[in-house]
Amino acid sequence: MSLPWLESIAAGAPAKAGETLAEPPLRMAFLFMPNGVRPDYWTPAGDAETGFDIPPHLKPLESLRGEFLLLENLWNQNSVGRNGHWPKVPAWLSGGYVERTTGGDLDSGGTTVDQLLAQRLGGATPLPSLELGIDTPRTGIDTAGGGFPRALGSFLSWADRHTPVPKEIIPQLAFDRLFRNRKARVISGADPKHRSLVESLQRDETSVLDLVRDQASDLRRRGSRDDQARLDEYFESVRSVERRLEQALQPQKRWINEGRFPLDRPVAGTPATHAEHVRLMMDILVLSFWTDSTRIATFMMGDAQSSQDYSFLPGVKGNFHGISHHREIPAQREMYEKIINWHTEQVAYVLNRMRSLKEGSTTLLDNCMLQFGGTLKDGNRHDPENLPILVAGRGKGTLRPGRRVRFAEKTPLCNLYLSMLERAGIQEKSFGDSTGTLAGLG
Repeated sequence: MSLPWLESIAAGAPAKAGETLAEPPLRMAFLFMPNGVRPDYWTPAGDAETGFDIPPHLKPLESLRGEFLLLENLWNQNSVGRNGHWPKVPAWLSGGYVERTTGGDLDSGGTTVDQLLAQRLGGATPLPSLELGIDTPRTGIDTAGGGFPRALGSFLSWADRHTPVPKEIIPQLAFDRLFRNRKARVISGADPKHRSLVESLQRDETSVLDLVRDQASDLRRRGSRDDQARLDEYFESVRSVERRLEQALQPQKRWINEGRFPLDRPVAGTPATHAEHVRLMMDILVLSFWTDSTRIATFMMGDAQSSQDYSFLPGVKGNFHGISHHREIPAQREMYEKIINWHTEQVAYVLNRMRSLKEGSTTLLDNCMLQFGGTLKDGNRHDPENLPILVAGRGKGTLRPGRRVRFAEKTPLCNLYLSMLERAGIQEKSFGDSTGTLAGLG
């Protein structure tokens, strides 16, 4: 028999003296929406920094206008002039150049910012990061769309340029990840070829890489350049498992919120409706932050070329991708606008939930940086410039929301990520194609 979540046994509820943080931690989330927007319905008219008229796509956020920054003129240069959908998704959080391959050897162009954060900060929580989604990953090559593997557009997070991080699309399984035993999670989450290594490391503090250092160096010298690259990636993955195990076996200080988050364990399987599915995943994302199960999360509200049927919305008939190519036909364009607005309503729901949850004298939203947007400005024309991007929350006082910030045209989106890394205490000279941090956020 399955039990509901009980505060007394939840992994997020240790409260021994000296084991809790003195103040709430910073959390970061990245919410992806596919198929672009209608540009004039996203970007406000004029150039006012504050007091601007809220455009139609952002109307669901009007009561929250003091809680987010609307960022303009950001883009991913490496995604320009390529397929309209598939290769743009990995680049959204990495800024990398996605290679066109046959699908057997994916190349996303680089590690995504959420996974860099997880690698540097993820040891402080039971889950280094949480990846959520709605759509089952696609397979095959999109021959009509430039010859890119569809898998590229099915994963938002990439541990390295060749390794996508699987997203959880079943609410109950996502929920259970938050409260599973820490040691068991590290072992079960390891690749089978690493599992015996992980178990042996629990008995011996010696790194297995130290034990085979000489043999590994000799093998690397004799290998081709490609073999050397593969060995480096493999050894780094082994070291990563070791680091995760070491961190999991050491007690970490956690932030403990008072009170119960009103969410019971979801039933098995996929919710009956798309709207219920999205809303439940949003609740799980908020719960993961509230319980300090993780501080880094991503959520794909649809894959790169989402064909989700939105006929459940009044006045809409058809699938998202098909409707996005409205060809300026008024009836089609109106349906497209309604779908975009629905996505913004879901973001408004998350922000309101976060704002309602008190953390001492602050709120969960105050202690977050939540990015929402996508890889296309104009979904009808596949326009990759001036991407629709907003960042909500106050980032523990490092962000000053309630404004629109207009940067120079064609400013790298990775400049935002470099700025977010800096606010998380991670000093990097560069990230992706960044040229520096963004001024005017705080």
